Amino acid sequence: MFLTNGPAEMPNWIQVVASAVGHRGRPPHQKPAQAESQPWQNAAVMSPRMRQRIRLIAGVWLGWTIAGLFYIIQETVPRLYRGGAVPWKYVFVDWMTGMYVCAALTPALIWLGNRWPIERRVTYVALHLCFSVVFSILATVIEVPILLLLGAFPAPPPPPSIAAGVGIMLSFGIQGGVIRYWAVIALHVVYRSQKNAKIREREAFELKVQASELAQQLATAQLSSLKMQLQPHFLFNTLGAIMVLIQQQKTAQAEAMVEKLGNLLRLTLDDVEAQEVPLWRELEFLRLYLSIEQVRFEDRLRVRIAPATALSEVLVPHMVLQPIVENAVRHGLGQSEEAVTIEVVATSSNGSLNLIVSDDGPGVLSPRPGRSGIGLTNIRNRLARLYGESAHLVLEQAAGRGVRVTITLPIRTVPPKGSRCD
Repeated sequence: MFLTNGPAEMPNWIQVVASAVGHRGRPPHQKPAQAESQPWQNAAVMSPRMRQRIRLIAGVWLGWTIAGLFYIIQETVPRLYRGGAVPWKYVFVDWMTGMYVCAALTPALIWLGNRWPIERRVTYVALHLCFSVVFSILATVIEVPILLLLGAFPAPPPPPSIAAGVGIMLSFGIQGGVIRYWAVIALHVVYRSQKNAKIREREAFELKVQASELAQQLATAQLSSLKMQLQPHFLFNTLGAIMVLIQQQKTAQAEAMVEKLGNLLRLTLDDVEAQEVPLWRELEFLRLYLSIEQVRFEDRLRVRIAPATALSEVLVPHMVLQPIVENAVRHGLGQSEEAVTIEVVATSSNGSLNLIVSDDGPGVLSPRPGRSGIGLTNIRNRLARLYGESAHLVLEQAAGRGVRVTITLPIRTVPPKGSRCD
């Protein structure tokens, strides 16, 4: 109890001893009434906390043994150097008895140090000063009878009584007990400070890990929210286009769009959990989406997607091109009487991937330059979440006519073993 603050679930040793004694007094054929509790008690005895206590007790006794040997060497070496005789029995028994008495009282000293820690209040120093004197007297009172019993009292002739022996020992040894008391208190302060420092480091690390996990979960939730805003967006537009075709009695085109929409949704569901997909996968999704739009606009919509074989495994945000192409169809083709060509090109430069979507439509940008639609806004937010400042989107008027959108991303590839795996 003195060494560490014991847990509330420590086993009741009185009950353990009582059960052992009761077992010895029972007939052999009678089963113990609480046999099922014995494994729990054995587990408690061999718990890590109990093993830690045993190591601490062993360390205390080993430390006092080393201190006793130090005092023995300190006393005997000068005598041997001068050629004098060494009373080994008195020297060894006297010092080791004193050290082991201190070892037996060390748990009480540790408890006092925990109860009134000197690093918290200055007034506790005066309190421990009084305790150190009491400790020195108590240790001497315990030590003298043992030395008299062993016949190794250091001052000949032996004193006539224990009280006289205590007086002799205290006359030249009280300061030694005080010094030993403060040595234990100081070492325990160092041990306690190191233990508290480790606890604070562990707590700080756990808080850091929790903060990192929460930040990752928040970013994932925000990315999923932004992505889910895009999926119903193009879905509703496609369903609206199908309804228009049905109203115009273009049954064949409507059926073709429904079939392609089913394939598109199937492809979308395959990557519903993915925030990034290989470029070839994104272009495959884009071709399927544009094929739906081509059914709707027939010959008025032309599509050119440049092959990017060398960059096919580079990771890009899922559905990052669809909102841009949708804007090109709506603002380019929707506001032009002529055919419009939408071109998608992927290039690399300076370790970055450039995704360029351009059209040759009227080239009318948003009438409010400071405002963007839901598609471009979501793309910018997703890029910021996924790549930070290393990715950006640029919307500009094309050199001839039309609009060009350029997305710049850092080049990241999928592991070789996971390449082109759905």
